[in-house]
Amino acid sequence: MPTTCRGLARLILCEMRTRGDGPRCAMHLTDAEVGEGKAVVIRGVMRSAGLAAILGLGLGLSRVAPAQSQQTPVPDAPTPQAPPPLPGTDGEITPGSGTQPIPTASNTPAAPAAAAPASPPAPAASTPPPIPDHFQTQTPASSEQQFQNYIINVNFVEVPVTVKDSKGRAVAGLTFRDFKVFENNTREPLSFFSVDPQPLSISFVIDQSLPSNVMDKVNTSLGALQGALAPYDEVAVFTYAHGTKEWTTFTGAQSNRLPAVLSIAENTGTDPTVPFTGGPFGGCSMTENGNCVDPNLQQGHSTGNIDGSNSLPKELHQLNDAILMAAHELSTRPKEYRRIIYVVSDGKEYGSKATWKEVVRYLQTNKIAVYGTLVGESARWGEGWLDRFHLPFEMYDNILYKYTALTGGDLDAESGTNGIEKSYTKIASEARNQYTLGYFSHESIYDAKFRNIDVRVDRPDLAVIAKKGYYPSAQDYK
Repeated sequence: MPTTCRGLARLILCEMRTRGDGPRCAMHLTDAEVGEGKAVVIRGVMRSAGLAAILGLGLGLSRVAPAQSQQTPVPDAPTPQAPPPLPGTDGEITPGSGTQPIPTASNTPAAPAAAAPASPPAPAASTPPPIPDHFQTQTPASSEQQFQNYIINVNFVEVPVTVKDSKGRAVAGLTFRDFKVFENNTREPLSFFSVDPQPLSISFVIDQSLPSNVMDKVNTSLGALQGALAPYDEVAVFTYAHGTKEWTTFTGAQSNRLPAVLSIAENTGTDPTVPFTGGPFGGCSMTENGNCVDPNLQQGHSTGNIDGSNSLPKELHQLNDAILMAAHELSTRPKEYRRIIYVVSDGKEYGSKATWKEVVRYLQTNKIAVYGTLVGESARWGEGWLDRFHLPFEMYDNILYKYTALTGGDLDAESGTNGIEKSYTKIASEARNQYTLGYFSHESIYDAKFRNIDVRVDRPDLAVIAKKGYYPSAQDYK
């Protein structure tokens, strides 16, 4: 048996005997054996404590492991909070009803009580109110607000306006507050206002009854017409002399077709002949059975008719018929285009089947403006003004200015080739860059009478160019 075991057994036996009989233990066990036994006991106790600590740590780790293997729960999102109330409000805001108090337990009335006398409102601060525009209460729509989707009734009226200063230059920068529109002496509030340029739909009318020297200048200037137009414009070409003719329907302004048609449409003009009543080409003086006898027997060997009608040829300047033909073709164009008739002529009118009043009514019904470049005698200073006076039973020397004044167009007078070429650019730019005013007429849509339009600008020394009126029609709103 090992020493440690014997020492331990002796120690235990000693302790048992000590409780009962101490001397016998002391007699049989030495002090060394007792010390050895105590040391063994202490080492055993320490080993037992270490083992217990290791076992406790193992049990603790075994308990933590399952908890760590479980997934950590995701916290819930924060509960949505109501936005803070707007300043100056006492409750919920309902469209059309204003502010309403939020019903709660504290503000819910338990029983009806006697109505207390309402206290007078507190007086507001004394501030001078602004001066409002009592007539124009709303800002008119503009082209940026998708005017193509704007609901247009048959009583909507569109008025293109050109404003010039005392030197004939276009005035820009005006707003809708600068304009006043009157229809039949009643002011109309503006529903639409725009300064955006618009594409042009132009019926180009050339007078080929001009003298040969003037016609040569016009033919030379036709090459500059295409340079005055934009790619999104369209042009149709018409001419008139002894009758009217359409050379091409509407084609692109920058297409190759336009210069080709203009070159084909060139003409030499018509020079007036010297009237005669005698000589070889005069009327015959000797007749037989209502016919002229042998020219060798006639005075001056005349071969003319009995009444000498061929000795006084008539000049034909069918301006009315040409404008009416161009307007009829132009009335079918889309309403997004600005409808323009551009006439290059001396303004003379004779021999047309249509009267100028009939043509003007057709133009004012279909929203067509007439612009023109005066050439020839009517372009001369002083003489062009005198040509506006008409002698009874005589040819109209200048009627073109009436068309431009009544339809809202403009007129330019040029005598040279360079001036005619510049007038193309000037007129096209003026027609494209106009103020566009729109309003709803107060007149009944069933009234087809003529309606006067008066456009005014609240600024001094400015000239306003706009149409004088219109005839209502639903043609454009089909």
